[in-house]
Amino acid sequence: MNGDPFLDAALVVMGHGTTLNLESARPVRQHCAELRRRRLFARVSQAFWKQEPHIRRVLAKLTTPRVFIVPLFISEGYFSTEIIPRELGFGNQPTQVVGLSTWHYCLPVGSHDAMTGVILARAREVVARHPFPYAPKPADITLFVAGHGTGRNVNSRKAIERQVALIRGLNLYAGVHDIFMEEYPRIADCYGLATTKNLVIVPFFISDGLHAVEDIPVLLGEPARLVKERLAAGQPTWRNPTEKNGRRVWYSPAVGTEPLMAEVILERVREAAQTIVKL
Repeated sequence: MNGDPFLDAALVVMGHGTTLNLESARPVRQHCAELRRRRLFARVSQAFWKQEPHIRRVLAKLTTPRVFIVPLFISEGYFSTEIIPRELGFGNQPTQVVGLSTWHYCLPVGSHDAMTGVILARAREVVARHPFPYAPKPADITLFVAGHGTGRNVNSRKAIERQVALIRGLNLYAGVHDIFMEEYPRIADCYGLATTKNLVIVPFFISDGLHAVEDIPVLLGEPARLVKERLAAGQPTWRNPTEKNGRRVWYSPAVGTEPLMAEVILERVREAAQTIVKL
């Protein structure tokens, strides 16, 4: 058997899903297509919690001896680690036997340490693609990881804080900070926190949905009217780099659309498989 020993298994990549924004489903489809191309699993399926194909209907059709469900979620929040596994019948255990299959519910991708590489790839890529007037070195950049944040769930910001700590430890950038839409430090605080003229902001979201392409650019200082006009015209809502408050700001696509996310999904599957072997 070549590659990973999952040819007897089905992989289900599950997104939150929404009927309000079709863009939110794109990362799930993107990474499923890549993982199908690699032929590591007997089957790779996409599924969602709030849109079709629904996770329950996808699971009902699977007959492989093993099924790995990987939530393409950004944090280990109440929804991804309690509500969904409970509704799917997992209770307090990540494994259950259904008919002749064993189902494994993996941890969300966003809290994996491998996300460090995803963030760094996004930061490098956006500067390399838009070097005007030049491409600054990381030592001349303050890096920000931008998240949603919420006072209702302390876990929502832990994944970002963890990544900020890991990247700081690499000593690549002049500074590394977390910023949030609904918690402190706020998105707009980046200008005061930065110690360099050059800022790179990486949105820690799964998709380039409305938060990433509309809300955050406005919070960074772009006029809401201009952002809506660009969005309606199918244009980028942030021009890289943009001068704001004496800073030069690069703003990357969401982490969830980075091709390296396929590797993070595989890491979650491998972890689940190894845990089962140890038990």
